[in-house]
Amino acid sequence: MRRRGALPIGALFLLAASSAGCGGARPEVRVGSKKFTESVVLGEIATQVLRSTGTRAAHRAQLGGTQVLWHAILAGEIDLYPEYTGTIRADILRDGGAGGDDASLRQALAAQGVGMSGGLGFDDSYALGMKEDDAARLGVARLSDLRAHPDLKLAFSEEFLNRADGWPKLRERYALPQTRPRPMDHDVAYRALAAGSVDLIDLYTTDAEIPFYKLRVLEDDLGVFPKYRAVLLYRLDLPRRIPSALPSLSVLEGRLSAKEMQRLNARAKIDRVPEPAVAAAFLSGALGIEAAAAGEGRAARVAARVAEHLALVAASLGAAILVAIPLGVVAARRRRLGTAILAVAGVVQTIPSLALLVLLIPLLGIGTLPAVAALFLYSVLPIVRNTVTGLSGIPRPLLESADVLGLSSWARLMKIELPLASPAILAGVQTSAVINVGTATLGALIGAGGLGQPILTGIRLDDIDLILEGAIPAALLALLAQAIFAGVGRVLVPRGLRLRPDA
Repeated sequence: MRRRGALPIGALFLLAASSAGCGGARPEVRVGSKKFTESVVLGEIATQVLRSTGTRAAHRAQLGGTQVLWHAILAGEIDLYPEYTGTIRADILRDGGAGGDDASLRQALAAQGVGMSGGLGFDDSYALGMKEDDAARLGVARLSDLRAHPDLKLAFSEEFLNRADGWPKLRERYALPQTRPRPMDHDVAYRALAAGSVDLIDLYTTDAEIPFYKLRVLEDDLGVFPKYRAVLLYRLDLPRRIPSALPSLSVLEGRLSAKEMQRLNARAKIDRVPEPAVAAAFLSGALGIEAAAAGEGRAARVAARVAEHLALVAASLGAAILVAIPLGVVAARRRRLGTAILAVAGVVQTIPSLALLVLLIPLLGIGTLPAVAALFLYSVLPIVRNTVTGLSGIPRPLLESADVLGLSSWARLMKIELPLASPAILAGVQTSAVINVGTATLGALIGAGGLGQPILTGIRLDDIDLILEGAIPAALLALLAQAIFAGVGRVLVPRGLRLRPDA
């Protein structure tokens, strides 16, 4: 039910599923959050409220954008996550059967097995903003004023650029002349604006950066942007599985003002206080709920992320070797079929990694399994191609000598062809290993952990130390992979075929 149609792939990557819980433990509420600070803070608040009442809860933080979280909750990979009514209407339901009130939203969501809580108390709508000094100099106070400044440099997040309630609607309603906004990560856009690289960006009205960078929020004088009231979306089967969950969370309804949310965002983004500590302080001060914010030393954190990263790479690369080398043998012996195999592997290689991860969510959910599956698919082409190249480059007289000796096809393959092709095959495996180490960092966007986790957090918080905490070990792992396969080559490749006589 949860992973319909995924059994064959799931069997192939059984090793990667070892992180999934089993046994007779009490059921756990899985809370998700998007990859921006406010969502992470709200997810942590919900998680700590649940724990304070004795409910087991885990927070799968910064999983990506709206569609990642929505597919995850539909697939049963998470039980609830913070969302906004404007996003539900425009980006999830796309106004399909949902009217303007909460009752209509709940009815449309219920048809897909999802419920919606009451409002958390604040509205976090889209807005556009620019530096106060620039806005005053140009005389820009309202969105309508942008018509007089067609040369402004715009930078918007991908979601805002493509959502029906974002830039397309805004440009049409205001007849704006700006035609080429630059796509840019939301957190990076603030820093680009501060540096003067862009003039105008999209904002969330509770962003901590608005007062920090002294920005002017432009008035939406035509009322284009809808309300984005913060709510929790949850699976409708949650009350049956864990009856205490929703009553526990009802304490949050109406308790967060926009000003308070902006303050919490500032604590996390500007003051660099970890989100668990921000959530615990809010719950203690505002609601009298004492929640523990677990701490973790840097060494232990890095070690855990490296172990997760290695598990992703090892599982995906091992599966790729088992599949790709036989495919390469088939492709080398049957040229027409080989052309098709290389073509399919090449097409898969051209799919953007993030898009592939999202495409796998309906089949495999979120977490380790889809990340390993995506990495496996990216690993296949270099190994297949190098296997074909190595086998095709064997001199014909050597193969004829094997036939004269009466070797069977299998014996010829194992004793002559694969040993002769081993330098090329190992080069393909080495290439796949290095690609995997880098691409595995994106697994953090779907809850797979690894060294992408500190990189994503560092980008979000503008924290160079956190970025390096993920980037440096990832680079070292890539160098380690090269060294390991160089050593494997000394063992597996016949001495006469090595690149250096003394190797």
